[in-house]
Amino acid sequence: MTDHLKGLLITFTGVLFILPDSLFVRLIGTDGVTVAFWKALLIGLVLGLGLLVTRGPGVYRTTFAASPLVWVYAATSGASGALFVIAVAHTSIANVVFIVAAMPLASALFSRIALGEAISRRTALTMAVVPVGIALIAFGSGETEGASLKGDLIAVGIVIVFSIGLTVARKLRPVSVVPAIPAGMLGAALVLFPFATPLSVPADDWIWVALHGGFFVTVSTALLATGPRFLPSAEVALLLLVESVLAPVLAWVVVGEDPGKWALIGGAVVIGALAVSNGIALVQGRRVAVKPGPPRA
Repeated sequence: MTDHLKGLLITFTGVLFILPDSLFVRLIGTDGVTVAFWKALLIGLVLGLGLLVTRGPGVYRTTFAASPLVWVYAATSGASGALFVIAVAHTSIANVVFIVAAMPLASALFSRIALGEAISRRTALTMAVVPVGIALIAFGSGETEGASLKGDLIAVGIVIVFSIGLTVARKLRPVSVVPAIPAGMLGAALVLFPFATPLSVPADDWIWVALHGGFFVTVSTALLATGPRFLPSAEVALLLLVESVLAPVLAWVVVGEDPGKWALIGGAVVIGALAVSNGIALVQGRRVAVKPGPPRA
């Protein structure tokens, strides 16, 4: 199996495992803060213990000794994971996943500011189009059942927070930041605990709690941290769009959550712009890869 195929399979499997993330928030019959608490706690414990068993305690010492910025990444990963649940609890799933899909563009902007990385014309044009789609989503929040501007703004907050984390990860490129994720999740659980009611989960819903944080999102986190090492960033971005497209469909089928026409229109603008942009980047990257070298003497 080639590295490219390996990366493709690992990343796509990770996308499939993250697909029901937002649906679990609807299936667990308690408030969003409590769901976020259990999600963060279980990911932190399961992923943390998994790394401890497979790679030993030295992995944490090595990671956090590399740079103080690792703690920034830990904080942003924990905060964005919790905010995702809270956003879904306050607005429609479609609104959240369509807005969060814009994260690569925000990351490019932060990388430009913090790291001095150039923004291509293609990315700049995409940055001009995507906010139009987000504005359409926000405009329709007052008309769509279950959607709200408050939840949409929290989703925008996720984009900002995690984009900072992605920028830090790029700054720390030689360092694996995966061991920082359990620390960030456990920290988020600690912050949420005073505001949560952990035992308010209905008896029949504990299975969803366990599957949510203890299995699906944890497995996805591990896979999505591994697969992209073998794939071009544009190809990873295209695979991640699968979650943005299918998550609202899954919620519509399972719990009957109609995303609303404005979310669909705005989402089509966001997803379409990102798909075209990343598709062009992927094609350009492959052309460069197969470009013949100079003739041998």
